[in-house]
Amino acid sequence: MPAHLSVVSWILPIPEKTRKSNRHETLVPSRLWSHTRWYGEKFNAALRKHVVEVLTELEYLAVAPFLQPYFKVDTNEQGPYSNWSERHIAYAAGHGTFSLSDGLITERGIAHRCGNVVTDVVLPASLRTTESPYSNCLFYVNGSCKTCIARCPAGAITEEGHDKKKCRAYLRSIG
Repeated sequence: MPAHLSVVSWILPIPEKTRKSNRHETLVPSRLWSHTRWYGEKFNAALRKHVVEVLTELEYLAVAPFLQPYFKVDTNEQGPYSNWSERHIAYAAGHGTFSLSDGLITERGIAHRCGNVVTDVVLPASLRTTESPYSNCLFYVNGSCKTCIARCPAGAITEEGHDKKKCRAYLRSIG
């Protein structure tokens, strides 16, 4: 194990055109949103791989946990979970805070893809500028926003939080 590890974390914002295309959808994502999610994640995977290759060529150790065979999604009594969370890494890196829906809210909003690579490059730590893990969520800050509750077609988001089992059941029901 290296003496020092750093995590390089990034956020890829969803384009405005894609976000706008999804605003009027009530049951499933817009076609453009689905394409952006699919191909955006393909790009993100290629970016992870590229960052690992560049760091390795520079003779550093580097790995993209999300691309490894040991990365997995499992389920417990609360619903699905994974053994590596790019959202939590993004939070630790100071990119944003969590929402009522469990998403990460950055300065640009909640519509994005997260990515990261672990390396032995010694990098300075990013400063976190928020007071709490929920500082960017207006529901947690002052109760003024419940947009994610109203937008969730599964009814899986309430003032109590995100019901992952209900969310997954809905996703399976729509294919």
